[in-house]
Amino acid sequence: MTAPVFVVDVVPGGPEFVLDGPEGRHAVSVKRLRAGEDVVLTDGHGRWVEGVVKAAEGKDRLVVTDIAEVREEPEPTPRITVVQALPKGDRGELAVETMTETGVDEIVPWAASRCITQWKGERGLKALGKWRATAREAGKQSRRVRFPRVADAMTTKQVVAFLAEVDLGVVLHEDRGYGSEPLASAELPSSGRIVLVVGPEGGVSPEELAAFTQAGAKTCRLGRTVLRTSTAGTAATALLLTRTGRWS
Repeated sequence: MTAPVFVVDVVPGGPEFVLDGPEGRHAVSVKRLRAGEDVVLTDGHGRWVEGVVKAAEGKDRLVVTDIAEVREEPEPTPRITVVQALPKGDRGELAVETMTETGVDEIVPWAASRCITQWKGERGLKALGKWRATAREAGKQSRRVRFPRVADAMTTKQVVAFLAEVDLGVVLHEDRGYGSEPLASAELPSSGRIVLVVGPEGGVSPEELAAFTQAGAKTCRLGRTVLRTSTAGTAATALLLTRTGRWS
């Protein structure tokens, strides 16, 4: 089993480091790590080190020693972003969790016209904070050292401008009548940015679809079945990671 991952503000250069606070408490009281076990310390932005537990002190202090040289994981390419329409309930956090575990690089919350949930004021800030916390925890659980960025929520107009600047924009759409082609056979760039747009449970509106395609995006379908908004982004990300060679 790979070593558990813990987040630090600054990746230590060694030779010894004390992990305390919430991360130390999680390591000592939840993971119950003991002397001799391996750990990974990361800033979540690609920099990381390996170390060995020297001692667990109290309930929230983990002393790490034998810290190796700091490494940096390069930015992946092509970079995969999912523009995720706001689901209702906790399905947004489910989508963020599974997309993070799968390997998405960026998640953009989208206030689509058919979204039941709307992020406004303090409620919106709280919801965005939950998405970011979920990405952080899922990044740790899946042993990532470069966590996905969760951007501020975008309007449809902002998504249109975003799609106009990427190497490939794809709107997931199940209706063949809109000329959607299989994502499994769509031509993909070997580098740059790929952006997937996942609509709400009510679907992408005709007006939104027209705006996205005018910005250069194409419509693609995943398969014969119709996935929920909370799972479509994860399935599409997995397909792209396989096709681009990032999973090979």
